[in-house]
Amino acid sequence: MVADARKPLQQAVALAYQEGAPAPKVVAKGRGLVAEQIIGVALEAGVHIHESKELVSLLMDVDLDQQIPPMLYRTIAELLAWLYYIESAQKSGQPLPAAPDLSLPPGDTSL
Repeated sequence: MVADARKPLQQAVALAYQEGAPAPKVVAKGRGLVAEQIIGVALEAGVHIHESKELVSLLMDVDLDQQIPPMLYRTIAELLAWLYYIESAQKSGQPLPAAPDLSLPPGDTSL
């Protein structure tokens, strides 16, 4: 789950990855009340949320049920690795790792 927590118009995008799939898919996205609902459902389900204005902006351009574009593979892979480390740390009682810097590489950030 990736969210843009700026106010007043909040945005959120939910990603899902199934083993064996070529890339994660956008499974939910929205602004305002819809974003709040997406975030609420994620929190209730224990899904970790990472806030990234730039990443959310790019993912909002991806159609629902479509895979993320190749230009975002590395960024999303780093995010998924961070989530894996969080889950491992929680199970072992170790301190949680710091969130990754998901700044996109300089250059064209359009999809």
